[in-house]
Formats: sequence, structure tokens, C-alpha cells
Amino acid sequence: MTVIGGGLAGSEAALAAARLGVRVRLHEMRPVKMTPAHRSGNFAELVCSNSLGGEGELQSKGLLQAELRSVGGAIVGAADASKLPAGNALAVERDEFSARVTAAVREHPLIEVVEGEVEAVPDGIVVIASGPLTSDALAADVARLTGSERLSFYDAAAPVIAFDSINMDVAWRAGRYEQSADYINCPFTKDEYLAFFGALEQARSHTPHDWEKLEFFEGCMPIEEIARRGIDTPRFGPMSPKGLDDPKTGRWPYAVAQLRQEDREGRMWSLVGFQTGLKWGDQKAVVNLIPGLEGAEIVRYGVMHRNTYLNAPLVLESTLQLKADPTKLVAGVLAGTEGYLESAATGWLAGTNAARLALGLQPLTPPAESMLGGLTRYLASANPKGFQPMNVNWALVPELPAEINEKTGKPRKLGKREKRPVMFRRGLNAFMTWAQAEAGLTVTPPQVREAEVVGAEG
Repeated sequence: MTVIGGGLAGSEAALAAARLGVRVRLHEMRPVKMTPAHRSGNFAELVCSNSLGGEGELQSKGLLQAELRSVGGAIVGAADASKLPAGNALAVERDEFSARVTAAVREHPLIEVVEGEVEAVPDGIVVIASGPLTSDALAADVARLTGSERLSFYDAAAPVIAFDSINMDVAWRAGRYEQSADYINCPFTKDEYLAFFGALEQARSHTPHDWEKLEFFEGCMPIEEIARRGIDTPRFGPMSPKGLDDPKTGRWPYAVAQLRQEDREGRMWSLVGFQTGLKWGDQKAVVNLIPGLEGAEIVRYGVMHRNTYLNAPLVLESTLQLKADPTKLVAGVLAGTEGYLESAATGWLAGTNAARLALGLQPLTPPAESMLGGLTRYLASANPKGFQPMNVNWALVPELPAEINEKTGKPRKLGKREKRPVMFRRGLNAFMTWAQAEAGLTVTPPQVREAEVVGAEG
């Protein structure tokens, strides 16, 4: 079988298929042909955040992580081995993470790596995981194959700051609500926030070519686009001060900019929720208005790039097979997902199902109670009108049966902290049972962070 693309989805697909004994030819155009967002030829390079989402029983991404861990998912395994302190988020050291995935792919005896651009989908069993920056030629052939329109939106990355340029006399390290001190917090007074907001309003953004249409995804909205929604929108979103007591005042600041560790040594920190497409000169001026970052050295500026994806409900089955050609499967952002973890998970399912096709077996869909099953069922059944890529969330899986209050005889409403751990365990058990009994896979119950560990992220 063939896999097109060496990102998170393609790498996971190739390794999942190879583990089932199927030979894989993996095509990756980098480094022969680079993209506007990537800087290396390594597999699974992270170009936006370095976080794979919140962990634990309260987090929807935590359930998806646990599902992938139970079947030996390569991406989450590399993330666990490359993990950085980030509260309840699974954040990784980018280069180490990518190097681990690259080694796993290149050293596998059943995977042949072919470098260079693929301009047309080849014959046979193929997983198309060419990612958000699919080349124009391949995207046109995929559109021809599906008979569907090609859609696009814009994604953005946040600036990364050198730690030794952060003024720690102003900033302080803490987690929200007394969690571990994994974040650097830069506090704003009201006047400082208003000055920052005014500069953000005036800053010059990326100007698209005439043929580009700016359609931002809500889950990775540039900070300047958030600001356009109102003066208080940033401080009720990524700049929320909730749960962060400034040690100088003992109170929550008016607003806060947070930074999250980017590398193993802690020399680089990225601004959380500050994805941006601002021009670099204006970007630096805005960043320098953040208290504690007046002299910040930006080691990587935020960038914005176009993402390409299909209208999944029109073209995909819940097995990730194309309706027009069941020997072709799609994974990752191209399939209509948003997020590193979601890309990896759909890559795992597409690779597993492609291998099953190669072995003469029927492709499968995980159970609806599982997060991966909920996601792929959504992709196949969502309203195609105005379809946008989807992150995992608790609304993708069935609600718990109503509990009846013995005294009143009426349904008892459960809070998030009460019901989500139950939904987590239900989903993970359903997924592991399915993987072992129906898919015939070896399953290892993962260790899970308990529900008591809660955070703002995820």
C-alpha cells in the first residue's frame, strides 16, 4: 500500500500498517520541495503549537490520547517520550519529537520512503495524508477523484521567545488555580492592556493574494482576529487572568499573556493563544508591549499559512474510505480534522483500515462511545453546508443515560467533573474491547491521569 505525506497522519498511518505486516511505500515531498510553513525534511514536524492537548479524565483529548496509547500509537508514544512540563497539557520538545518519529519510520523494515512530490493519486490501496499544505497538483487530483470542491482556511503559529530576554522581575511562573508552575505569566494593568490592544488593532496583517480567501478556523484563530471581535474578547479568551494570582498583588491581573516551554532546556517559550499573521516588524512591536517582554528576543516569528481540506461529509465514510473509491483513504487535516492529535488518530485508523484491505479484511469504525469513533462518525455525517474542520470534544460521543433522583423521580443533572470521568472510562473500555475483539490488535491498558488534575487548557 501507499501513503502520501510524512506528517503526523501519514507517519502514523505508515507505522500502523507496517505493524500489521503490510509493506508500505511512504511518499514525502520534503526536503525536495518545501512548504511555506516547514523548516526541515523530518517527519511529523510541528509547525504551530507544541502541545497535543490536555491530558486526563476530564479532557476529550485525554481520552483520544489514552485510546491511541492502548494500541501503541506511534505519535502519542513519541510525544510521551519527548514530553515537556506544561501543566495538564501534553507538550513536547519539537525537534526531539520529530526526530523520534522520523527514526521510527525510516528504520522500519517494511516502510520504503520515497522523497519527492506526488502529483496524482497512484493506483492501488492509498492513504492520502498530504496535510494542510497539499501541493496544488495533488489537491487538484484529489478533487477530481472525489468529485468535490476543495476548501481552504488559514492556520497560524505563535511567536517563540528566548527565555533570557524575558523580564522575570515582571513575569512570574505559575499554573492556573495552583497547578504546577509550568507557565510564565505576563500581567497587564488596565492601561497596559488598552495600549497593547490599540497597537494590535493598528498592526498590519498578512495580505492574501487575490485568489486566497481568509477563512480562519475557530480553534487556531490569530490574536488579531480575536481582537477584532471586541476589546474584551482577548482577555476573556487566551489572555484570561482567571486562576492566576500575581505574587506582587495577591490578585488576578486585568489580563495575562502566558508562555509555554518549547524546548527541553527551557531556553525557548511560545506565547499561548497568540497565533498570528502580523507582519514581522509589527509583530515585534506588539510583543514588546506585553509586560515582561519589553526586550523580548523573538527566535521564531508567528506565521500564517493556508490549510486545505475536503468537505468530509460529502466524500468520506466513517472508515475514512472515499465514497468514490473505497481503496483510497484520507487522514489528517485533509480529512476535515483540526489538531495534531486528531491528525495522528485518523492516520492510525486510515493506516489500520488500509492494511486490513491489503490483507483481505473489512475496514472498521471504532465504537461511537470512543473519541476516535465519535470523530470519524462526525466527519462522515456532519452537515456539509459550511463544513469546517473539527477538533475532538465531548459532544462527539453519546451522553450518559439519565440518572433518576430517587426523591423527586426526575433526571439528576450531572456536572462536568462528575460525568466526564465516567464518559472517559466508558469510551476507553469500548475502544479497547473493539480493538482487541474486532480489530484483532494487541491492547495495553494505559495509565491515566485522574480527574482531580484540572487545568484551563483542553
